[in-house]
Amino acid sequence: MKKKVFVFFPDGVGLRNFAFTDFKSIGENMGFDITYWNNTIFSLKDNLGFNEIKIEDHAVHPLLPIYSRARKRSELNVSRDKFNDKVYLTYKFPFNYKGLKNIFKSLYAKWLIGLYSSEKGIIKLKNKINKLERSTSKYEYCKAQLVAHQPDLVFCTTQRATQSISALLAAKDLGIPTVAFVYSWDNVPKAMQVVETDYYFVWSDLMKKQVLQYYPFVKENQVFVTGTPQFEPHYNVSLKVSRATFFKTYNLDVNKKYICFSGDDETTSPLDQYYLEDLAQAIRSLNDKGENLGIIYRKCPVDFTPRYNSVIESNKDIIEVLDPIWKQVGSQWNQVLPTPEDFKMLYNVCEHSEFVTNVCSSTVFDFVAHNKPCIYYNYEQPQLKKGIRDIGQNYKYVHFRSMPSQDAAVFCTDKKDLEGLVKQILDGKLSNVEICKEWYEIVAGERPTEASKKIWQTIESILK
Repeated sequence: MKKKVFVFFPDGVGLRNFAFTDFKSIGENMGFDITYWNNTIFSLKDNLGFNEIKIEDHAVHPLLPIYSRARKRSELNVSRDKFNDKVYLTYKFPFNYKGLKNIFKSLYAKWLIGLYSSEKGIIKLKNKINKLERSTSKYEYCKAQLVAHQPDLVFCTTQRATQSISALLAAKDLGIPTVAFVYSWDNVPKAMQVVETDYYFVWSDLMKKQVLQYYPFVKENQVFVTGTPQFEPHYNVSLKVSRATFFKTYNLDVNKKYICFSGDDETTSPLDQYYLEDLAQAIRSLNDKGENLGIIYRKCPVDFTPRYNSVIESNKDIIEVLDPIWKQVGSQWNQVLPTPEDFKMLYNVCEHSEFVTNVCSSTVFDFVAHNKPCIYYNYEQPQLKKGIRDIGQNYKYVHFRSMPSQDAAVFCTDKKDLEGLVKQILDGKLSNVEICKEWYEIVAGERPTEASKKIWQTIESILK
């Protein structure tokens, strides 16, 4: 009898890892009966031909956003005190006091934070959240679906979506084993674990250590190191096209060498357009000295601001825009969804660029999988003023402490140095690749090509 696994998408962020990779075919080849339990507005049946059950009821309790915010801030307060480290305060977003409704929400959340900023208090908050979500129509709706279809296990593709709480509670209350995949390399220290499941799958030994460190109620035998499917496509050579074909497809100049500028979202890097402008100025100067260089600008898929437009227009002889092939299927950031075609584009951008530059992005790992260096910008822009976030705080975050040394990326700490760093990398005199490979292994695990298989093997062992 095949074991039936529900692969649960509370939102669209897991599609890239678990719908567009070989994850499904690997599981089916191992004998699993796989159904996608789909809370998104992206139809896996219509677009990919997958067996899916749609969750049509998206109700959450009206108080959930307030309680979730209080939980997150309370956890960060506890981490600040427990580890005597003010970095946790920088993970907080400011309260909104515009309008009576937002004033009420903010004051209510602050009152809860005052009451529950302790380890025992956080447990009480979580229990309250669970009670609220069990009272929703969505909880009953999901419970009925689970009773009707009788899965042997529910695998939740991200631990950070509040939309998943009621569905996972329904599974637990029915005695169905639940697993949450910890979605991103920075999520654990940032208090982004909104669900409690029977088991947790993590990228690496580092992430397992963090889960146990930050969540003392989680036991060691509940956490499994599986790796992440996120980087698997970079090892799929069938995605590779020749330089000539890639350049022709995207109207690139075959005589030029291209440097990739990987854009950031506005929260992470609010002045990101000025770093693109700095790179363009450095490239223009190098071209004046005999180089023949261009820039591939690949924006952050969820950034729809016009902030780069004037820089691109002013430097259109240098900058080529290769937008990610993602589809916007809703108004929220997590309703902008990747497509399988984007894997091929990203693979070849990495393969046919000389290196990448950005502000603190995990694309450092995408490029090191292709043996390509990375420059991280780490200097203030003159446009920085009160109310605009300084990108320098990004590099102080806990997940950057995983670097084996500061040489794991090429840090540009002064605009005046950028041209020289670009030239040194192009001339083969400077590279972070070897040390970055050590960092990549620390963060993503020892076998980045085998994560999907390892996840299914671990699910198999849990079900046995």
